[in-house]
Amino acid sequence: MDSVQIETAASLTLETLEIPQIVTPPTTLVPTPKPIFRIPKDAIRTSLRASTVDAVLATVFGITTGGILLSNFLVELDASPVVFGLLSSIPMLVNLIQPLGAYLSERTTSRFRYALGIYGTSRLLWLILAIAIAIFSWGGISSQHLVVMTLLIVLATHLLGGLGCASWMSWLAMLVPRRLRGRYFGIRNSAISLTNLICMPLAGLIVSHWYGGNIQGYGVVLLIGVVFGIISIGCQYFKVDINPQLQNSLASTSTNNTTDELVPLPAVSIWKNYNFLILLIYISLWMFAVHLSAPFFNLYMLDTLNIDVSWVTLYGSLQAGANLLMMIWWGKLADRVGNLPILIFVGILVGLTPILWLGIDASQLDIWLWLPLLHILAGVTWAAIDLCNNNLQLAIAPMKNQSIYFAIAAAVAGASGALGTTIGSFIAQFAVWGGLLGLFALSGLLRLAALVPLFFVQEPGK
Repeated sequence: MDSVQIETAASLTLETLEIPQIVTPPTTLVPTPKPIFRIPKDAIRTSLRASTVDAVLATVFGITTGGILLSNFLVELDASPVVFGLLSSIPMLVNLIQPLGAYLSERTTSRFRYALGIYGTSRLLWLILAIAIAIFSWGGISSQHLVVMTLLIVLATHLLGGLGCASWMSWLAMLVPRRLRGRYFGIRNSAISLTNLICMPLAGLIVSHWYGGNIQGYGVVLLIGVVFGIISIGCQYFKVDINPQLQNSLASTSTNNTTDELVPLPAVSIWKNYNFLILLIYISLWMFAVHLSAPFFNLYMLDTLNIDVSWVTLYGSLQAGANLLMMIWWGKLADRVGNLPILIFVGILVGLTPILWLGIDASQLDIWLWLPLLHILAGVTWAAIDLCNNNLQLAIAPMKNQSIYFAIAAAVAGASGALGTTIGSFIAQFAVWGGLLGLFALSGLLRLAALVPLFFVQEPGK
């Protein structure tokens, strides 16, 4: 899905949350008389602010079209564990289409227009589900038909998203200075976490207290989310529009890129970039281990423990709050010590987390103490994992055909994650294998094993 320098690091503060002033159409990347390319600093500032606002609005859309709200919607429709496995595996499996999306995007002349066509269509498709929920409320279709329609919409929208993700990542990588990536993405992700913290419990309250029932309530918040999603796409108009043809005329950025100039250097073939290949091994093992159990924690709380959805959304808000508080700190630390040490240390904690779920039940102590603490721990640790994984990919991928690197990484992650979720959904149904709790224990052990390849990865510039 998505280098130059901002005048000073101090300009990357929470003022990035301000909506940029509408003054001109998108600035384009243009060549200078020398074999370098320059983007105006003011345009970069506006682009990063617009990207942050885009992320905030898109987060509202994401809250309503996935996560706990969509899971609770399917629980209300009596969906089976296999449906939950498919719901989680589809977004990952369709990442296999990302190399095609990268190929197509590299033959366009505008990252903005490509993203507009892909994501505009994708988000509008969710209106079909909102209409279907209204028809279901009037008795027009059955719950099983609604479940199937939900899965089809998830499949279609994520297929479109798979065509646009690599191009979007490459676009953003061109706009964020290498030495400030940790700090900027820390601020941006903190804004996302703050949005989750505020909007998730509000959406949960609307769903659980809607006078027409949870299913109708979900239809209402889904409609609101689609509106926010469309507005977020409009924010991309104020980002510097990169021409992929011009970007690919450069081999890569300078390893000490601290200015607003992009200098061509010799490129390395993907299959001879051994650092990148080792990173792919880590990504595949990690995604398999994580998604073996990831889709089933909410199912365990909602179905097995029979905890009300408002409580589960509250836990999600606690996780988002912890993520918010730690994200900027992790970003600054990553800029100082690098992403690899953080990934290894925090990865151990993430590996132990599923094992801590083994003693959880529906007692008052667990509901009021241990479940909140587990979600806070998840917020703290995943803030580091998400940030550093993203930054490490940006650091290793060269500029030429950059979206191809992102697409291959996403395809590998999607395939292995989907495989993990599919296997996990079948393990969860058989008590002889320990059911959900056995699945949690197995996932924890595999997460720890997946960290081994990181010891052989070299982070550029560190």
